[in-house]
Amino acid sequence: MTNLTREQLGRLWKAYKENGDLEARNQIIQNFAHLVKITTGRVVTSTPNGIDREDLISAGMIGLIKAVDQFDPNRDVKFETYAIALIRGAVLEMLRGEDWVPRSVREKIRALQRTIMDYEAKNGKPPSDEQIADLMGLTQDELQILYQQEARSGLLSLDDIFTGTDAEEHLHFAELIIDENSAPDAEAEGREARRILAKGIDKLPERERLVIALYYYEGLTFKEIGQVLGVSESRVYQLHTQAMLRIRTYMQTQGGIYATP
Repeated sequence: MTNLTREQLGRLWKAYKENGDLEARNQIIQNFAHLVKITTGRVVTSTPNGIDREDLISAGMIGLIKAVDQFDPNRDVKFETYAIALIRGAVLEMLRGEDWVPRSVREKIRALQRTIMDYEAKNGKPPSDEQIADLMGLTQDELQILYQQEARSGLLSLDDIFTGTDAEEHLHFAELIIDENSAPDAEAEGREARRILAKGIDKLPERERLVIALYYYEGLTFKEIGQVLGVSESRVYQLHTQAMLRIRTYMQTQGGIYATP
């Protein structure tokens, strides 16, 4: 929970953004510091081998500071929504830099993605869990574990929306929420990516669209989303995976902008 009232925060935002008051900036950061531990805990439920949880917290704090520095309080977007996306992105970027996902897991996840995409291309609808398991030669338990690995690895996520074919040239999901000026060199690309991403999300089936909203905009865990929807956590994993694949496929067809694992 935040400690400052809306009015107090409004005065602090004004003092920092209009007058460059660094003490106001520090108070805003302290007020929202709780988001770092909450978001980090949701992104990484168990710390990978060789990575210290404090390092993840530090990465998340960098994301929070960036959010404070880039946020425009005059826009009609909650700061918490923007901050959670940037914190999540910072933590995942650190994990990717550490290459903490085993190659065998990456290969299985890519096989899962190909299986779902190929089936939907041929049949016009996503496969059931039973069909996926049969096509991949997995048991149901093995498939559920794979869903969890896919979701927790962040290998297929809105947190990375790439433009072009160079993996070094990309926009983070957080930048697509509101902040056109956070990356001036990519302002036009950002507007276009925002438009295409929004259209891709609008095209999702209702439940997949709700999973996206609850996970990326409200910061709920997959378990919490399952409780909201009245389905199992593993079912939410599948809905998320299917949504990401639909969005990636749609963005691949739109001006060379695509999401990639």
